[in-house]
Amino acid sequence: MASPRHAGPPDGGWGWMIVAGCFLVTICTRAVTRCISIFFVEFQAYFGQDYARTAWIHSIVDCATMLCAPLGSLISNHVSCQVGIMLGGLLASTGLILSSFATRLEHLYLSLGVLTGLGFALCYSPAIAMVGKYFNKRKALAYGIAMSGSGIGTFILAPVVQLLIEQFSWRGALLILGGFVLNLCVCGALMRPIALKEDHKTAPEFLEQDYVPEAQKQDLKRMSICSPLIKVWSHECLCYCSWKEYDFLLMPGFMVLAVSVLFMAYGCSPLFVYLVPYALSVGVSHHQAAFLMSILGVIDIIGNITFGWLTDRRCLKKHRHFCYLFAVGMDGLCCLFLPVLRNFPLLVPFSFTFGYFDGAYVTLIPVVTADVVGTSSLSSALGVVYFLHAIPYLVSPPVAGWLVDTTGSYTASFLLCGFSMIFSSTLLCFARLAKKIKRTHLQSLSSDTHTKQHVWTNGAIAYSVTAELDQKDVEFLAVDTNSYSNR
Repeated sequence: MASPRHAGPPDGGWGWMIVAGCFLVTICTRAVTRCISIFFVEFQAYFGQDYARTAWIHSIVDCATMLCAPLGSLISNHVSCQVGIMLGGLLASTGLILSSFATRLEHLYLSLGVLTGLGFALCYSPAIAMVGKYFNKRKALAYGIAMSGSGIGTFILAPVVQLLIEQFSWRGALLILGGFVLNLCVCGALMRPIALKEDHKTAPEFLEQDYVPEAQKQDLKRMSICSPLIKVWSHECLCYCSWKEYDFLLMPGFMVLAVSVLFMAYGCSPLFVYLVPYALSVGVSHHQAAFLMSILGVIDIIGNITFGWLTDRRCLKKHRHFCYLFAVGMDGLCCLFLPVLRNFPLLVPFSFTFGYFDGAYVTLIPVVTADVVGTSSLSSALGVVYFLHAIPYLVSPPVAGWLVDTTGSYTASFLLCGFSMIFSSTLLCFARLAKKIKRTHLQSLSSDTHTKQHVWTNGAIAYSVTAELDQKDVEFLAVDTNSYSNR
């Protein structure tokens, strides 16, 4: 049954159930991914591997989640968001359950890394995009609540996972997490599709208006877009429609955002992998180290909701980009100071600060993306944005681990993360300032061109002057009028 069309996002109603579903999706995907760092020391001790090789597990999970995000968007756009999320839940659960039987580190690369990451990819970006389709005026607040699942999940799951490891070993903990992640199938059932007029211009409707002769319109209406009997004359138009789905890739604003995201993703990933091992290396107990992750998670929630609410206010709504880059820059500064924090009382304020601004910019990623590309392209654009996270997520933890193995300390790793995030913020800041300067310049040129308007009617010159004409203009107009009247 086709879903009813709406002129615009309803900003409520079933939208709050979509927010609840997305909230649970972020718990089962991002919070579980963060808690994999708690297994780091267990994996390292059991398999007898160094930091760099063990870090590949977390890297592959994050990379697969982001690398396959466009696949999740594709299934959501062309099949169903519900089908995509349910399928992703089954794959993720299967990967975690198989991981509990791993006998080699390479087995974890495939099961926990590739298979679970692929399942998370099919769930994450479609669920986030659905929130954007249901909300407009309160979009940032809705995203703040939905994305806070990552922080709440981390706060709850971090000590629970540590307890499960102590009671049932790492194998039993992974098995239990596999069952927990099956809740993604329930989340998928909540994702009721919504039809908006602005993004439901189908290929037949498009062809009917611009390409199809009158005699073939009725035949086109009976033809399915995916039919194998589709005509050759419509194939080019369907390809054009597919391209229009991704035409935002050439927008300068999106290009700058994409480059900024690459550096931001490189800087943020290693901290979630190495915060617990770093705390243990400076003498913090296992329970205190897990508690640091819990603190980071619960403060992440506050960052999600407060920044979402604040950027929906009229005074800040036009400055969402600057709020985003400010949050990214502050996280970068936190990473720069981390190497000098060498005991639990000092690491607690770090978890507070980093967690707050991490929640802030994570909330604003889909909001800023929607502001750049529009709601109609949001699902595809989010797929690309999260795809761009893939390579940094894959590379940065092993690089950080290699630096730890080489230098014998975490200083170089954390400094590289901090400078990467600060560069991401600075790049986006300069791009926004350049765009503002260019816009101001164009407006000044536009106002100059309208100061003198020449309107020719019936062989006479009628002109309106909005600024005082100089003497040369007067002489030129007088000579030109005389010559024209003598013809």
